[in-house]
Amino acid sequence: MVVKYNQEMHHRRSIRLINYNYSQAGAYFVTVCPWNRECLFGDIVNGDMRLNESGQIVEKEWQRTGSIRPNVELDVFVIMPNHMHGIIVLNDDVGARRCLAHEEEIPIHKRAIHRIAPT
Repeated sequence: MVVKYNQEMHHRRSIRLINYNYSQAGAYFVTVCPWNRECLFGDIVNGDMRLNESGQIVEKEWQRTGSIRPNVELDVFVIMPNHMHGIIVLNDDVGARRCLAHEEEIPIHKRAIHRIAPT
């Protein structure tokens, strides 16, 4: 049985803290959903989540985040057919306050590479 997202039924109020600086270090619970909460990551089979190719990419990229970002640690996560939850730990403040180094000062393996994702 697939339950489609219904804004009236699934509406939740924001739990964000007023005046809290979310760019500061700490542990954060995050939820990531695809557009319209489509079931893109796999299926539930006999009570177990079976990741499809897209779900496997989500899992790989989540785990990769902890290895390519030195200020990030990952904790538990779960991927479901139409969203994922995870706990991410930021070890130092992030955001626009940081000074960016000139590209030549950044080791090649840490330089950002921007690509257009296939559609």
